[in-house]
Amino acid sequence: MNLIQNARELSEHWHATKVHWRDAKALEFEKTYLEPLPGLVTKTGAMINELENLLRKIRKDCEQLP
Repeated sequence: MNLIQNARELSEHWHATKVHWRDAKALEFEKTYLEPLPGLVTKTGAMINELENLLRKIRKDCEQLP
């Protein structure tokens, strides 16, 4: 799963949807769920990288056990 690509695709779909959905609920949806998304994707990507590094270290440590 490519988180960044999926977020971009969602953004493209949202822009197409906004053409037809232009009321207060649409604005609320955008502000609540879509505006925070880029920051959340960035943070999630960083956490995934940290987890990958930790798993690599664990594997290496386990391989060195007698």
